Amino acid sequence: MSDTHAQTVSYVRETMLPQAEPPVGNRDALLWMRENLFSGWLNILLTLVSLYVIWWALAHTMPWVFRGIWNAGSLSECREIRDATLPEGISAACWAVLGDRWQQLMFGFYPRELYWRPVLALVIFLAAIAPVLFAHVPRRALWFTALSPFVMFWLLWGGSVWFPVSIAFGFVLGWAAWRALSGPAGTLVASIVAALLPIVYWLYTAGPLARELEQVLALGIEYVPSQDFGGFMLSFIIGIAGIILSLPLGILLALGRQSDLFIINKISVGFIEIIRGVPLIVWLFTASLLLNYFLPPGTNFDLMLRVIIMVTLFAAAYIAEVVRGGLAALPKGQYEGADSLGLSYWQSMRLIILPQALKISIPGIVNTFIGLFKDTTLVVFIGLLDPIGLSNAIRASTEWNGIYWELFVFIGLLFFICCFSMSRYSLYLEKKLQRGHN
Repeated sequence: MSDTHAQTVSYVRETMLPQAEPPVGNRDALLWMRENLFSGWLNILLTLVSLYVIWWALAHTMPWVFRGIWNAGSLSECREIRDATLPEGISAACWAVLGDRWQQLMFGFYPRELYWRPVLALVIFLAAIAPVLFAHVPRRALWFTALSPFVMFWLLWGGSVWFPVSIAFGFVLGWAAWRALSGPAGTLVASIVAALLPIVYWLYTAGPLARELEQVLALGIEYVPSQDFGGFMLSFIIGIAGIILSLPLGILLALGRQSDLFIINKISVGFIEIIRGVPLIVWLFTASLLLNYFLPPGTNFDLMLRVIIMVTLFAAAYIAEVVRGGLAALPKGQYEGADSLGLSYWQSMRLIILPQALKISIPGIVNTFIGLFKDTTLVVFIGLLDPIGLSNAIRASTEWNGIYWELFVFIGLLFFICCFSMSRYSLYLEKKLQRGHN
């Protein structure tokens, strides 16, 4: 533009204006509300109706919650305090049942003087999963992660220290068999032997070996039978064991279903379809009533262990399908690229295929874990006293006969905290592994 033309155009600015605040309607919360709550007449109507429903629900529940009575020894005493302190017709929660029975809801009939053992086992578990969940934890801590299940088992059940040691020795046998046979016999044969050898050892040798070691050197703590386990401790044990054991088994089943080996493929497909086609409650009854018929004579299989096995197999079948979806979502070029590098099947799966497939499958895997943890309440139907079973026992007692909402609000809140924490970690892991910006 020439100087003459610039002088005749009055609106040409020579300097930048200073930065100004946006209009009031375009700021932060007001902008969000205008775009999300009041963007049109239908949205405005739905917002007003939703606000009324929320207000109505809170107006009818919050007074009941905050007027709750905490100091009472029975439901009748709660009602006497309510009638003496509140106007007629006003209701109030009887939270005193939680103060009176919270130990039972959390630990079942576990001896009170031994509460430190499940608490310490929980602390060990949280420390053990840290190297798996968070990358900044030193990898050397995985040794502690590998040993922690045997320590937690010994703390929870007690008894001789040699029993968990003999169980751990089975994994050492499997690892030694795989190392010895992977070269001369091939990876497939070595893997099969490494899986079957510990099972045979645990069924026939682990128990007698532990008893012989106990006779030589008696080391142990007070034994607590599985019948004393209950409450959220029972749900945590079954849920955590099922989650930890079902993930690797589900991955192997997914790989087996995509295998070109006829027998492995058909066994994997049959297992997955049969397990997924039957409700979990049927498998729990199978674990409770029928599993002993398929074991060697004289074998005494603990009911909780049978339930853990069935829950693990059930969750593994669902995880196998989730992981198979992740494997199918990968482009064919990933498999071809692994082959072009000269990697073996297991190397390509471990280094290239599975890391990408599992990243894709994170939402489905965590969803399966959340469902598994909530399904632990089904064990009440086979006689195990989970939180729901204990709430029924509490409501059947003389002191708290007739109590209802308070127990289920407490149980629901604890389940929500656990499941919400898993979902938040899932979102954190997805964002951390996101590579779309690269």
